Amino acid sequence: MSKSSLSPIIAGTMNWGVWDKKLSASEMQHTMHICLENNISSFDHADIYGNYTTEAEFGVAFKQSGLAREQIQLISKCGIQYMAESRANTIKHYDYRKDYIIWSAEQSIKKLHCDYLDVFLLHRPSPLMQADEIAEAVEQLKSSGKIRSFGVSNFTNSQTELIRQKTAVDYNQIQFSATHFDSMLDGSLDYMQLHGIRPMSWKPLGVVFRENTPQTQRLNKLLDILTPKYEAAPDILLLAWILQHPAGILPVAGTANPARIQSLMKATTITLELEDWFAIWTESMGNKVP
Repeated sequence: MSKSSLSPIIAGTMNWGVWDKKLSASEMQHTMHICLENNISSFDHADIYGNYTTEAEFGVAFKQSGLAREQIQLISKCGIQYMAESRANTIKHYDYRKDYIIWSAEQSIKKLHCDYLDVFLLHRPSPLMQADEIAEAVEQLKSSGKIRSFGVSNFTNSQTELIRQKTAVDYNQIQFSATHFDSMLDGSLDYMQLHGIRPMSWKPLGVVFRENTPQTQRLNKLLDILTPKYEAAPDILLLAWILQHPAGILPVAGTANPARIQSLMKATTITLELEDWFAIWTESMGNKVP
């Protein structure tokens, strides 16, 4: 699978199930179709979403949707062990044993009613992860056709390099937005560009619309000025800001609102003027660039 085959904006499903929107099967089907109609064909999952229930709910909806497997790309993650009714865990922890990784991928495939995952990620790094064991699991999953591409999520450069020395790492899903831009400064995005690792960004709107702080007040004031200039809503401008980074970041948009889904891809058509791009960063920092 080519890394470029994911859609430029990815639909995040974390909030589709019991953790937030509690979409019914028919509502999930409708949301999938809205995504596809607007050229968003990639869906981001993790085994833990909805306390290990959202993948299965999505899978039922997908099976009933009439969509062909080739029309969509499915991403999932494993490794976080939560306390949940379906698990006998007594404490949150991480598990990256070979057998567990393989079992997790197979469970996601089964729940999603598909034959393979387009991308399979390790959800968060563990101090106890053994690169050789992870590589063995990944190579077995690839050779059996159960995963097409492999990556990590929330890994530092050194943690990624540890794994990359043993098996190819194609993606790293990190937190990145106008309000959370450390990876732009700490070498993470540079490292990914150097090694052909495609970044995905979770929570790509940051806290701009979630918190009322001096930072978000400055950003919202600027966005009010930029909105008429670009004829685009503030959230679309924030996505365009991310998309303009040369690392080729793929935002994972968590909305299940049809109207918002229909507007997301407009961000791919906007190129911010250089000073406007820097203005967003400047207002987020609260001072001029270094």
